[in-house]
Amino acid sequence: MEVVGGFMVMMSIIGLFLAVVWLVMPFVVFAIKGKQDRTLDVLETIEKRLASLEAAIKAIEPERDKAGCNAASGSRQVDNAMTGAEAADRKKDQEETQAV
Repeated sequence: MEVVGGFMVMMSIIGLFLAVVWLVMPFVVFAIKGKQDRTLDVLETIEKRLASLEAAIKAIEPERDKAGCNAASGSRQVDNAMTGAEAADRKKDQEETQAV
């Protein structure tokens, strides 16, 4: 008789767990689906914006070549340019090394 009682307790615990999972899972699935749909919309708008930027850059490139500007030297200038954030990071690193 104790075996049957223990089995019933175990089955009730498993049944409670399955009921909770069964009730909660649809909400989890629909929440994930909504987030995925929103992410897809955001990615599509980003892709459209990048496509328009690429088209604008491609339209400008022939004009730069006609003006006699060398594209290779222009890209090197961009690569060698240091942004303000990079300059601040480099200055902070130098101050830290001097303090040590």
